[in-house]
Amino acid sequence: MRSESEGISGLLLDERCSLTLGELSRACRVHAEWVIELVEQGIIEPSGGGARQWRFSGTCLGRVMQVQRLQRDLGVNLAGAALALDLLEEVRTLRRRLSVFEQE
Repeated sequence: MRSESEGISGLLLDERCSLTLGELSRACRVHAEWVIELVEQGIIEPSGGGARQWRFSGTCLGRVMQVQRLQRDLGVNLAGAALALDLLEEVRTLRRRLSVFEQE
């Protein structure tokens, strides 16, 4: 349980934000090399040329944090995390489509 003197800190970003590789690494408390692995696995997709020009959206930040949870909580490797994220996105898409039909 948290004591009253403990604060809660966080980072609130929307999908339109743009982070550099260093900023994303710091926000998620990971090494830049690990973020590069996520790019190589197709888990996140930066805009820009080489790694020095990469910019990451708020969506990328969310995906990195999801991968961290999958690895920490379930011991999933990066390939498994990529598959899990794709399946979760597909479920969200299908739920949105279903809600349209339910409203008619």
